[in-house]
Amino acid sequence: MKTYLQKIGKSLMLPIAVLPVAGLTIGIGYWLQSYALVPVIATFLNAAGSAIINHLPVLFAVGIALGMSKEKDGAAALSGLTAFLVVTTVLSDTSVAGYQGIKVAAVNPAFVKIDNAFIGILSGIIASEMYNRFSKVQLPQVFAFFSGKRLAPIMSAVAMLLASVVLFFIWPVVYTALVDFGEVIAKLGPLGAGIYGMCNRLLIPTGLHHALNSVFWFDVAGINDIGNFWASKGTKGITGMYQAGMFPMMMFGLPAGALAIYQQARPEKKKMVGSLMLATAFTAFFTGITEPLEFSFMFVAPALFIVHAFLTGVSMFIAAAFHWTAGFNFSAGLIDYLLSLKVPIANKPYMLLVLGLVMAVVYYVVFTFMIRTFNLMTPGREVEEEILPETDSDPENKFAQKAEIILQGLNGWDNIISLDYCATRLRLEIKEMDQVDEKKLKTAGIAGINKIDSKNIQVIVGTQVQFVADEMNKLK
Repeated sequence: MKTYLQKIGKSLMLPIAVLPVAGLTIGIGYWLQSYALVPVIATFLNAAGSAIINHLPVLFAVGIALGMSKEKDGAAALSGLTAFLVVTTVLSDTSVAGYQGIKVAAVNPAFVKIDNAFIGILSGIIASEMYNRFSKVQLPQVFAFFSGKRLAPIMSAVAMLLASVVLFFIWPVVYTALVDFGEVIAKLGPLGAGIYGMCNRLLIPTGLHHALNSVFWFDVAGINDIGNFWASKGTKGITGMYQAGMFPMMMFGLPAGALAIYQQARPEKKKMVGSLMLATAFTAFFTGITEPLEFSFMFVAPALFIVHAFLTGVSMFIAAAFHWTAGFNFSAGLIDYLLSLKVPIANKPYMLLVLGLVMAVVYYVVFTFMIRTFNLMTPGREVEEEILPETDSDPENKFAQKAEIILQGLNGWDNIISLDYCATRLRLEIKEMDQVDEKKLKTAGIAGINKIDSKNIQVIVGTQVQFVADEMNKLK
């Protein structure tokens, strides 16, 4: 079950990756509007970005259906779209009003928001299961045209019809629970933002933070913090409170923690650790992708990761308490910070930089103190760790070499059942975990290793994971 949920989290990365496009177009549009330049183009760009934000649920349905399918085939994506269209039409407020013989205005509010992220995710999951189950089924000759991959979207529609019947009764209950949960956190104000921020980080190892994010960032429970921020809706100083505190942590706090990790490494390991920390810290600062850095220490020094989660909550709490807000479409890095500056509802975003400098000092002092005091085995402090050999300057050769070392550490393709990847990690299902050589894997310069269970392991490579996976597939 845990592995299955992680696959869902990985599949969510595909549609979420579309968000920077929305951020770019909306950000440029707001910049143009703020200086009264070419208003037609500004309006055009804002509309283009809103088209992505407003249709994120259907992107979830398509992306998850594709990501969860075994063959990553276009028919799976079509199945996801079919499933989403069926459920959102069958359970629309207009349709429900017809079933119940009442006016549309009297329909339970849950059905007004049936086209939400949760329904998109559910549609994608069901569609992927239908594709995996029916894409290779051969029907009798008279129905042969509908066999194989053509059968997948058909069965997805049938499955979603059945799911719609169930949702007709349980969705109002689920919706109400989600809204109540969101309202509880919202009523806590800055404290709620802090609790959310801490839980967000604590869920990173499982990949389930995306599920928590959907409650606050998207329109699952009516909060829709990302959508409202970029649409400049809501209350200034409030909209964006579930995003703002991430900027000081991702742009300043974690990079400062990386500096502390580098400085506490053994002298003979500093060159290797320095290159790793520099790359992951820059990635966190510039793009807001923090997983390569976090995975480099969360398992070798879990106490440090827990403190990091707590400090994230503190950053979120302070930003929300002082009503300093900014927003992002992809993650809380420099790119999204700059794009959000001209969004009218952003409130004193420059103060997030001040908070960021403070958080950098806190992270550096706390990380240094904990590593020294408790002798935490952060990167470069392991006595038995081998130094990564020099690699060829040619990027293709570099990825090929890393892929070969990783394969050796996994005991080759004979020990691998399946290979997949997300934004930063190789996700592998293997035959024998005891044949995995972690020491060998570390010589590939990876950011970390995450053993899920006796059959599943994650190798954290970084944002160039696709190229390493491609090279591994070439070695089959």
